[in-house]
Amino acid sequence: MAKQKTLYTCTECGGSSPKWQGQCPHCNAWNTLVETLAETAATNRFSAIAGTGRLQRLAEISPREDARVATGIEEFDRVLGGGLVAGGVVLIGGDPGIGKSTLLLQALARLAGRHAALYVTGEESGEQVALRAQRLQLDAGRMQLLTEIHLEKILAALIEHKPRIAVMDSIQTLYSDALQSAPGSVAQVRECAAQLTRYAKQSGTCIVFVGHVTKEGALAGPRVLEHIVDTVLYFEGDPNSSFRLIRAVKNRFGAVNELGVFAMTEKGLRGVSNPSALFLSQHEQQVAGSCVLVTQEGTRPLLVEIQALVDEAHSSSPRRLSVGLEQNRLAMLLAVLHRHAGIACFDQDVFVNAVGGVRIGEPAADLAVLLAIVSSLRNRPLPQKLIAFGEVGLAGEIRPAPRGQERLREAAKLGFTQALIPKANAPRQPIKGIEVIALERVEQAVDKIRDLN
Repeated sequence: MAKQKTLYTCTECGGSSPKWQGQCPHCNAWNTLVETLAETAATNRFSAIAGTGRLQRLAEISPREDARVATGIEEFDRVLGGGLVAGGVVLIGGDPGIGKSTLLLQALARLAGRHAALYVTGEESGEQVALRAQRLQLDAGRMQLLTEIHLEKILAALIEHKPRIAVMDSIQTLYSDALQSAPGSVAQVRECAAQLTRYAKQSGTCIVFVGHVTKEGALAGPRVLEHIVDTVLYFEGDPNSSFRLIRAVKNRFGAVNELGVFAMTEKGLRGVSNPSALFLSQHEQQVAGSCVLVTQEGTRPLLVEIQALVDEAHSSSPRRLSVGLEQNRLAMLLAVLHRHAGIACFDQDVFVNAVGGVRIGEPAADLAVLLAIVSSLRNRPLPQKLIAFGEVGLAGEIRPAPRGQERLREAAKLGFTQALIPKANAPRQPIKGIEVIALERVEQAVDKIRDLN
């Protein structure tokens, strides 16, 4: 019997090489080549669904907006852009045990009363899923369950029962007869995802994939998986906290960077109606080094407390540490503070933290970080009802942030009375309940907080 030919496939980019190498020749990643069997060209690969394409003029196509299928979980619908879309493919990833299966089981149980819903599990037995549904007190009597990892059998069940929504838990456990490699390999994940996506587009069934993540927190498998699907969601959260965040990093049917906030309870995940309360500390008295930032996550403004601690360095190399914020940006802000406001921290350890474990990536956090650092350095607290936002440039200017009006209205709604913001974000009409202080330069911001105290 002839020996089967093997290839070495990169787990990062999916590229293949005839022999093992320490570095992938395609993406230059180290130690990512794994041995797989060479695949023969698959014949009749889902030809019943592929269909024949024809040329069309774009102007002749009449687009239609299909009604979204609301899951009944408000925070989940927000991240999806209003609900599930017919024929849409959603990929949700997160750490083990964070609540992916729990959330999807809750959503399917609610949807099963209105639409045909199918839950395909390849990691748990039917009894385990039933026990979870019983523990969560879900009414899952009309939800269909399939324990299978064979792709062809799953497709046959989908074609026979024609569900409106189907969940694949998880995509890494499926395998196809067209390939000889093991489930979870790059080739199997790519092939199974492609065939299921093809079926979703042809039939109008919305399919949700559950994906594993690597130790770095990225979705496991080939990156092409994220390009195939329509929506990519990341489940985030501290294992020691009961709160969970779902973030949309790609969405063809809605806004990206939307954020959904959940609390893990005995009856499953429950949406948090006022997430700003999670990221604000409740101080009995004013403390130095604290400044409230109004950040924008997708279409939702969130109030997050930024804390800074500036302490005398006890070594020749002062420490610069930030949690939830970009560390390189912190070093840049300290240089701007020294050059344009005359405040030096070269002999101080500087620690910055975003309360609640939230990660802030937008530059509009710059002004709040600087004010918290100055407050800690001088040991003088900022006013308790003060908020700030704005990007700081290397020339010392304070640049505007997008959707400034929405940020101010959210702060006023939560009882804040003063706002330090870029001059370009100053509202033309005053906002009831909040005093707006417009700034152009960093030195103006430093002088202003001295006057406010």
